[in-house]
Amino acid sequence: MGELSRAHLGMLLWALLVGLSFPVVGWLGALPPLLLTALRFVIACAGLIWLVRGEAAFLPRGGQWWLYGLLGACLAGFFGAMFWAAHHTTPLAMATLFVSVPLLAYLLGLPLGVERPGWRLPAILALGALGALGLALAEARGAPAGLAFGAGEAVFFLGCIASACYPVLSKWGLARGWLPASAAVRTFWSLACGALLVGVAGLALEPPSRLLGLGWRDALLIVYLGLGSSALTFWLLQRATAVLSPASVTAYGYLVPFVSMLLLLVQAPSRLGFAWLPGSLLVLLAMGLLFRQGRREARG
Repeated sequence: MGELSRAHLGMLLWALLVGLSFPVVGWLGALPPLLLTALRFVIACAGLIWLVRGEAAFLPRGGQWWLYGLLGACLAGFFGAMFWAAHHTTPLAMATLFVSVPLLAYLLGLPLGVERPGWRLPAILALGALGALGLALAEARGAPAGLAFGAGEAVFFLGCIASACYPVLSKWGLARGWLPASAAVRTFWSLACGALLVGVAGLALEPPSRLLGLGWRDALLIVYLGLGSSALTFWLLQRATAVLSPASVTAYGYLVPFVSMLLLLVQAPSRLGFAWLPGSLLVLLAMGLLFRQGRREARG
């Protein structure tokens, strides 16, 4: 199996893990979200230690620190914006705005030289965004309520820009030799910087005493989220970034609502209907075209 195929298969696993993590987050009690995210990142770093031990390029040197700081700020910016916006807008509005991330990654990557000008990839991304939006509307039963653009939507859109910047900056740093070849090392330090920034924000905005209500069940779920939904997913993303373009990597986010649909099929099949079909077909078509586009570029 070639490196390109492994990258695509890894991102398929990424979409599955991210899609499965949303129900797990819903099982957690009323815990402070920023401090909870920082704790997840710390656990993720602890889990990555066995991958990065012995790496010659483990300790950042010189300018690598500021680049890791920017990557950590991207993570902190996205999760901070997401948690704040969750109290000021609707899930449908957030899902609608999130489909812009691959197109944002493409536009941000063009001036940095990590995306190729052309029409095929933007067209594929637009097709996938349309399908993901269709799935989001189907999950909300087609209700248009909550699509107005206010403060909550503006803050979450800034978070989407931060999310798009993460693979763009990673690819840019790799292309210039400023980041190590090891995906585990890149993942470790970006999560470590993100944990520091999110943790500082959490200590300033949330009472740490709320973590005292953490039960053993919550602790197990947080460990799972730290290892499976943070360490593994960001490692898969960093590994794929070395092979695929930032827009192609983030395009796998279109599959997350598709995974949610499959979960709904298992849990409540009666809720599924024809409304889910158009979005599903468009997402699957876009991902197939994306894989074909990657193979074409690899041959070129």
